[in-house]
Order: sequence, then structure tokens, then C-alpha cells
Amino acid sequence: MATYSMSDLKKGLRIELDGVPFRISEYQHVKPGKGAAFVRTKMKSLLDGRVLDKTFHKGDKADIPQLEQRTMQYLYDDGEMMQFMDNETYDQIGLTYDQVGDQKQYMKDGSMVEVLFHNDKPITVEIAPVVELEIVETPPNFKGDSQGGKKPATLETGAVVQIPFHLLEGDKIKVDTVEGKYLEKVK
Repeated sequence: MATYSMSDLKKGLRIELDGVPFRISEYQHVKPGKGAAFVRTKMKSLLDGRVLDKTFHKGDKADIPQLEQRTMQYLYDDGEMMQFMDNETYDQIGLTYDQVGDQKQYMKDGSMVEVLFHNDKPITVEIAPVVELEIVETPPNFKGDSQGGKKPATLETGAVVQIPFHLLEGDKIKVDTVEGKYLEKVK
């Protein structure tokens, strides 16, 4: 099986430790005054979402996980699981809320997502880093609202983001799904 060494590690890289696939969410290369350099990481499990702190030293290896991405369509939430369909084979699969994670707040029915499979089992979902969503609820503007200020807005998927005062209900905006932040108004 192919492996990564300490020098290959970086933020966003997917690795496998003891048969569990992880994504490195934080990465810090440390070169102490005495002794050898090492890499301190925070990794999130792609199976159950738990976070693991791990330090890698020179000579440590991490396996390259056997992952497959398939583009699938998000169909609906049945109350227990979120249902997805492969548009080529029309196979339908369900993922738990834990497997989908925070991504669910930016997914609307019919949107295309990447479903990640580990050893032919669906484990998680990856959505586009930027999505367009409509504002369905936000406080009205008042005279004197300052430039650069922010107000909360509920989007069509139920997500809440901070937006500039000039935006109103019915406006479409672009949202950064990684940071959960407003980017710009869709023209």
C-alpha cells in the first residue's frame, strides 16, 4: 500500500491510520531548538467526525486511503437519513446526519454533491466551496443602519449567516460553505 511521509503532510490531505480515513484540518511544522523537527496535526475522521491530535516524526508513515468520489444528487431528508441518487445507475443511498455533518445546512433538494466512498461504503459528502442560496428571512432595513454593519439572515436551507444591511428577503447570495460566511450578492 502506498504511504505518505512526514514531509508530504499538509492541510486538507486525506490519510489513513489503522484502517480509518482522516482529513488533516490543522497542520503545524515544528522545528525545536534541540532535536529533530516534527509535524503536529489535527485530523477529522471521515467515518464518524471525531477529531484526533497526532504528532508525526521523521520516519513515520501514513497510508493513502482507498477513497472513491461519485457525483450524486441530493434528493431529500426522510427524517432519519439524507437520501442521494447516482445519476448514472439510479442507485439510491442514505447517509446519516453525522456522516453529512455541517454540509447539510447548505444543501437544497436536487443539488449535486460528491459522495465519498471508503472500501465501497458511503462515508461522507463534500459540497461545492461556494453555493448560491436565497434569503428567506431577515430583519428589515432601518434608516441609519451603518455601512459595513451586519444582520442575521436565514437562507432557504435553514442556514443562518451574517449579511450586509442592504440585502433583503428574496435576494440570492453566494455563501462560502467552508467558513459559513456571506461572499456576495448574485447579480
